[in-house]
Amino acid sequence: MNARIVIFIMLMGFLASCSKPVSVTVTNPLDEPVNELVTGITAPEIIQAAETLKSFKLMAGTTEVPYQVIKDGDQIGSILVQLDLEAGATKTLTLKKAEPAVFPKKTQAEISIKEGGVWEWVKKKNGNEQYEYIGGTWKHVNSLWVDEKHTDHSFDIRYEGPGWESDKIGYRFYLDWRNATDIFGKKVDTMVLQQVGLDGFDSYHEMSDWGADILKVGKALGIGTIAHWADGQANRVAKTDSLYSEVTLNGNLESQVTTLYKGWEFADGKTDLTSVLTIRGGSHLTKCELTSSNPIDSLATGIITLPDTEVFQSPEGDGEWAYFGTFGVQSLNKDHLGMFIFYKKDQLELLTQDKLNHVIVMKPENQKVTYYFGGAWELDASQMNTAAKFETFLNHQLALLNSGLID
Repeated sequence: MNARIVIFIMLMGFLASCSKPVSVTVTNPLDEPVNELVTGITAPEIIQAAETLKSFKLMAGTTEVPYQVIKDGDQIGSILVQLDLEAGATKTLTLKKAEPAVFPKKTQAEISIKEGGVWEWVKKKNGNEQYEYIGGTWKHVNSLWVDEKHTDHSFDIRYEGPGWESDKIGYRFYLDWRNATDIFGKKVDTMVLQQVGLDGFDSYHEMSDWGADILKVGKALGIGTIAHWADGQANRVAKTDSLYSEVTLNGNLESQVTTLYKGWEFADGKTDLTSVLTIRGGSHLTKCELTSSNPIDSLATGIITLPDTEVFQSPEGDGEWAYFGTFGVQSLNKDHLGMFIFYKKDQLELLTQDKLNHVIVMKPENQKVTYYFGGAWELDASQMNTAAKFETFLNHQLALLNSGLID
């Protein structure tokens, strides 16, 4: 376990037969409460007990808490739990042999494609000619090699790419030459992606009971989009040999989309880039982990630059992480939206701008980069309607990252 992670493990009364309970304590080191925290338990004795029991509950006193088992191959790698912790408080969780309760699903990831139709060469209203998928019905798939005929507005992939969500917010990215990340603002805490775009390909741009697409991306980075900094601009992942995307996790507390950009051509080079996007219940944040097969400098991400917005940067201080954010009336619904990037200080190469974006340029370490991105909307559970509230939100997330409570 990373020494920075302030989760103190105390194992009590463990026997190989699991005849006595196994317990673990989780401590909040911050001087502020933490609500709906999802964090991982990796203590070997806990993992061994879970493997032995197969079916179990996790109890905080007399209260059962939700959990999700994360597998490493055929074995349990960790157990995610969701907790509320008062400032400086400690909770003891006890593993108990029993059938666990069914808790609401707090995350989801999906890819949905058309089948049973045909590809046709068409002329679009803007005069462009391209292939379009005509007819067919939607089908959920776990993975997808993108058809060579696919491009923007081909109508063969529902909402144009993979989607992932928590009970707080949803995201998607375009699985084509645009490769930009967009935001689904949510007015509800239930899972909604499975119903988005079924009743008309662009229907999610109209406000509904669950929410809507709330960001106009255009040619910009949207929020957290992968890019390469060269010639004074952030260049999205536009030209590749092929694209593969897979829902690698679809759990109650954590979901994940993994994408391979095979043969990505960037300035002065070419590489296979793997992206892993992870979201947890109770959180607005998406974790982005990038791995390049070949050396690459100046990997970048950023936030679209929109008028009448205020910029926020983290204060000077200790800790591994820092943030950059924007806030203002910048949603498609013409209401308040805050967007943010959390980056590692030792990976920062440059904070800059191009014509369309605020840009964070990063130096890969062992050909890897990790950052977090996201948004918080006036009509979602955060009720993000003032700059002061947004700054408080950013500083709280920063404290969670720097304490290791978010990993």
